[in-house]
Amino acid sequence: MTTVAVLDDYQEVAADLADWKALPDGTEVTFFADHLDDEDALVDRLQPYDVLVLMRERTPLRRSLIARLPQLRLVVTTGMRNASIDLDAAREHGVTVCGTRGGTPGTVELAWALILAVVRHLPAEDARMRAGGWQHTLGTDLGGSTLGLLGLGRLGRAMVPVARAFGMDVIAWSQNLTDSAAAEGGAARVDKDELFARSDVLSVHLVLSARTRGLVGAHELGLMKPTAFLVNTSRGPVVDESALVAALHDRQIAGAALDVYDKEPLPAGHPLLSAPNTVLTPHIGFVTRGTYATWYPEAVHAIAAYLAATPVNVLT
Repeated sequence: MTTVAVLDDYQEVAADLADWKALPDGTEVTFFADHLDDEDALVDRLQPYDVLVLMRERTPLRRSLIARLPQLRLVVTTGMRNASIDLDAAREHGVTVCGTRGGTPGTVELAWALILAVVRHLPAEDARMRAGGWQHTLGTDLGGSTLGLLGLGRLGRAMVPVARAFGMDVIAWSQNLTDSAAAEGGAARVDKDELFARSDVLSVHLVLSARTRGLVGAHELGLMKPTAFLVNTSRGPVVDESALVAALHDRQIAGAALDVYDKEPLPAGHPLLSAPNTVLTPHIGFVTRGTYATWYPEAVHAIAAYLAATPVNVLT
């Protein structure tokens, strides 16, 4: 018998969005909707399983955890990039790690939802209206303003046509961005400090790595206009959370809209929860029916292919 654990199925939809019964006879699949952080608790739960299906980076597979799961043979992660898996440790322990194909523009769409929500104070106006109030804030126009993109990869480039539709100028910077690549993406390349100083809305679209961790710190936030907004749908650790909280309380920037955090789920009592002028969502950029309806069937395909000893999308 092959045992499969599907982790962090927060919405409890994984069982319905793929044909798990298509797996070979003798395959037993268990779905877990809750999230465990404690390694000992994870070991107790996961020791009986041959296969783990991860939803993005919700449960990190660190070296210490992999070493304590001797039965584990296959890890399937949704998407083809997952920085929370120690691939070297998996390889050393004979664990195959593969990813699924596919995806939708959900993260870009959420980024624009967050931008509109924070510049027009939608959560605050909604709450005030439900409490009997009427018109308490002044919104910010996007037309004629400047969108700054910290990163101009696939998702960063997808932000540009929408910005143009709103009548925004678009500037961009990343460590390896060239003038020609920026122009091809529809943006003007600027230096890093200029990006922060000129942007009315600064949107983060960088992959988390050693050189991007903490890239947005007190210095960068201090360069921003007091009327500017920071939006992060990329990875939480790209932005120094302590510096951001301080900037919000000191009114160094007008507000922030965040979908990603250093620690997820965001702990109760976290300073961001009480920071002023914020719109917070629980890492739902990729959480759409279309995305899940692609990823979970791909996970089933990957497990079946592995069990049949046929090629899979192995992460290296």
